[in-house]
Amino acid sequence: MATKPSPSKDLRRQLGLFAVTSIVVANMIGVGIFTTSGLLMGDLKDPWIMLLLWFVGGCLAFLGALSYGELGAAMPMAGGEYAFLSRLFSPLTGFLSGWVSFMVGFSAPIAASAMGFSEYILNAYPLLPEWVGLSVTAFNKLLAIGVILIFSWIHSRGLSLGASIQNVLTLLKVVLIVGMIALGFFFGSGDPSHFTVVASTDFEPVGFKTYGLALMWIMFAYSGWNAATYIGSEIRNPVKNLPTSLFMGTGIVIILYLLLNALFVYAVPPNEMAGVIAIGGLTVERLFGGTANIVISLMIAFALFSSLSAFIIIGPRVYYAMAKDGLFFGFVGRMHKKHNVPANAIGIQALIATILVLSGTFDQILTFMGFALGIFPILAVYGVFRLRKQQRSAKRFPGYPWTQLIFISASIFILILAFMERPLESSVAIGTVLIGIPIYYLFKKKDAG
Repeated sequence: MATKPSPSKDLRRQLGLFAVTSIVVANMIGVGIFTTSGLLMGDLKDPWIMLLLWFVGGCLAFLGALSYGELGAAMPMAGGEYAFLSRLFSPLTGFLSGWVSFMVGFSAPIAASAMGFSEYILNAYPLLPEWVGLSVTAFNKLLAIGVILIFSWIHSRGLSLGASIQNVLTLLKVVLIVGMIALGFFFGSGDPSHFTVVASTDFEPVGFKTYGLALMWIMFAYSGWNAATYIGSEIRNPVKNLPTSLFMGTGIVIILYLLLNALFVYAVPPNEMAGVIAIGGLTVERLFGGTANIVISLMIAFALFSSLSAFIIIGPRVYYAMAKDGLFFGFVGRMHKKHNVPANAIGIQALIATILVLSGTFDQILTFMGFALGIFPILAVYGVFRLRKQQRSAKRFPGYPWTQLIFISASIFILILAFMERPLESSVAIGTVLIGIPIYYLFKKKDAG
């Protein structure tokens, strides 16, 4: 029988609806939307299929948000999936989700966001590495590590300071995206004919595998639709504000993503989009000229601070909850005496993110974390069935059980296709999960002793 983790008594409920929605939006709008569309076009070669997959991914994210809204209203505590799965299934299941959050779920997106920041800085100023006497790769990695360390330090100084910075960064990012979309379509020199390529008719298994990998990357770009559930212990009136923040944040991001991808295609022919990581910079260059590319690349680079900042806020709350339950290093569960934040957890997360920056390429990190992040939401959404069976729902949302069945089926299908397309990175993700099993029993043995 599943045991209940102890509630987090050291975290205060101080975040309102605007702040939590801001964290959801910031967590979702990040490195994914500004870097993956060029990679997707390289594989898909059809703008309409790409846009269709972005829409499908958005629908799946919203279905997930509906389920997590019900879970979060019933269990408004720190930890997200860790708390849900520990209570609804078993401590081991919960631990494995927390272990993946530690190794992949937050540290890897932090690394990817920081690397995306570096890519856009280099897009604006390609001669910077030469000026400082470094190779492009070395400069990129050192700049990314510096950003990680700076923001980790900021969020170790207290939640009020971090939340204030987060709100400002998120507003600036949304204003930037809305401005790009409006100015691009009304005043940019794009071409609607870019949409009129012949649709792919390749329905061989290799085509489906490519679609699966594409959807997995897209779901990474949408990841964050569940962000509010990780800070449930710090949300005021969580039964109302937690699910509302998920719905509002996810809905806003779906609309922005579809419009932004349409703008990418409007500005850049599909064959020239293919494989481009800094697609936002190329889009603005084609719409408004080279000077605009420098300005917007810098703005996008700093907008990525918002998502990186949100990950740094949320991730340590998971490790904190695990440590409070005796399933992680004890020092990670200690709160900073002055600033009342899990500063040790923030520090160890920064260390893992730094290691990932040093050890992988951008698309390898993207595939690895995309696969790993797709596993435990399936179990969490299935947990809604258990929640209702046990009559523990604090708030029920429409669509049950079809909402959950569609999300679970589609997510499993995406993972299977992605594994077939990228077996190496997918196997590493699975291996990361399995390594957590003996580690769980080591912590249990230590706690029992």
